[in-house]
Amino acid sequence: MTAAPARRIGIFGGAFDPPHRGHVALATAAVQQLALDELRVFPTGQAWHKARDLSPAAHRLAMAELAFAGVPHTSVDGRELERAGPTYTVDTLRELRLEFPDAQFLLVIGADQAESLHSWRESAEIARLATISIAARARPVSPATPFDASKLPPGRREPVELPPMPVSSTEIRRRAAAGEDISQLVPASVARYIDHHHLYPPH
Repeated sequence: MTAAPARRIGIFGGAFDPPHRGHVALATAAVQQLALDELRVFPTGQAWHKARDLSPAAHRLAMAELAFAGVPHTSVDGRELERAGPTYTVDTLRELRLEFPDAQFLLVIGADQAESLHSWRESAEIARLATISIAARARPVSPATPFDASKLPPGRREPVELPPMPVSSTEIRRRAAAGEDISQLVPASVARYIDHHHLYPPH
């Protein structure tokens, strides 16, 4: 009797401050192209690599739930928001491995994240625990130099194809603070949430 194929679970993390249409497009592409049984979205807790203070966890969790509600086989997992101290991807992967010992994990990241992956805590262990799935074109601005894949730790790879996304959370926060329209950059439900809660007021 042939064993059932391993469950394929995608891992997609980020500050999501706020989540935008590029994030949703990447999640949708990952589910389809990687044939995921499930995609879990993880709003980060205290991000070790973020110099600025993030918006409160409750708001970022709520916005992520709104943004990804329409993406098939996708759920938002808030465990990193509840973790004390800095958030590290390797800790989340270890927890998931204990919960789903037979699953295949695929870490979905943009090229900007991939370029710094070698500096993440225990990057070699991350590459051992999960297949690295890079959306090589998923960045707001084309880089001056092409992505150097040799910087990645050795491991399995499965790419995600995505056209360039001329949108970033930084630009959305700037526009919102300036009172400019952001309706084309974020899902409508997220735009309403930002407006209702006055999340990005002028500095």
